[in-house]
Amino acid sequence: MRADLAGALDRLLGQGRLSEEDWRLLLNERKAADFLSELAPMAQKTAQKTYGNRIYLRGLIELTNICGNNCYYCGIRRENREVRRYRLTPEEVSAACAEGYAAGFRTFVLQGGEDPYWTDDRLRPFIQDLRAQFPESVITLSLGERRRDSYEALYAAGARRYLLRHETADPEHYRRLHPPEMSYARRMQALTDLRDIGFQAGCGMMIGSPGQGTDQLVTDFLFMQDFQPQMVGLGPFIPHHATPFADEPAGGIDETLVVLALVRLLLPKVLLPATTALATLHPHGHAAGIASGCNVIMPNLSPPSVRRAYSLYDGKRAFGTEAAENVALLTAELAQIGYSVAVDKGNHPDF
Repeated sequence: MRADLAGALDRLLGQGRLSEEDWRLLLNERKAADFLSELAPMAQKTAQKTYGNRIYLRGLIELTNICGNNCYYCGIRRENREVRRYRLTPEEVSAACAEGYAAGFRTFVLQGGEDPYWTDDRLRPFIQDLRAQFPESVITLSLGERRRDSYEALYAAGARRYLLRHETADPEHYRRLHPPEMSYARRMQALTDLRDIGFQAGCGMMIGSPGQGTDQLVTDFLFMQDFQPQMVGLGPFIPHHATPFADEPAGGIDETLVVLALVRLLLPKVLLPATTALATLHPHGHAAGIASGCNVIMPNLSPPSVRRAYSLYDGKRAFGTEAAENVALLTAELAQIGYSVAVDKGNHPDF
């Protein structure tokens, strides 16, 4: 490895943060396969030092694909008339959780578009019921931007983790990805509110999204080293045919893996999923993510009839080892690379 890159990595491992110049130096190499081959083992060892050879499973339930937003990259955007809309009932979610609980899952992730149906008055008792049914489990939410008092109500109901991808920490880039009615400042305030309320808060971004260059990624890393998220959800940008970005190229695999590895080195204790987007583009996405420092996989617990309708991007994998009903297949896949499945709550004791 070049001396300047090795020096920056030594500073990152020693200090837990870097200057803007050092981040630019490292991120300029994100598309270089030789950099990935040297960086990934460092990230994998860092993850193993904290979590051992255990990969945590979270049962993903895609609550609704109805969304009031019109993000330019998203297949469930408000103006997409092609998508078949659905909204799971509380009974369907409870049944999915029961199936997952029987399979050993102890974390359930309720993800969905910003659906106006799910008011606090509906979500509060719903979360309370799930906590009563599955008291040993953690409820994670990923339901977009809400008011602070709403987040407080959800926390009081028993939700403990919340993933809100920031998508970009660069205000101009944010405007490139979102319509004018959406606000960069509001997104960042929502993340601050989540952290201050007490949630284990997660952020994240797409790698290779339109308009993203080294400068934008440097800004993301400077944000993450200050924010100190406890989860980071990131994967390659994949276009959807019914969005304004339909003709944009997908993000690169090597650059995504480099960014994952750098996140692990910056945040040694972070919960870092090998995402479905990565598995969609890479034939061995789980293994590649784990080799770059990932320690979480989120098999899909949604009813099979709706999985393809939650189409954030084209070609999304929803079955095979991405499906919760195939935990045995996933377990065997992980065993081949020397890892075991952990289905418990799975967060670092310092969190």
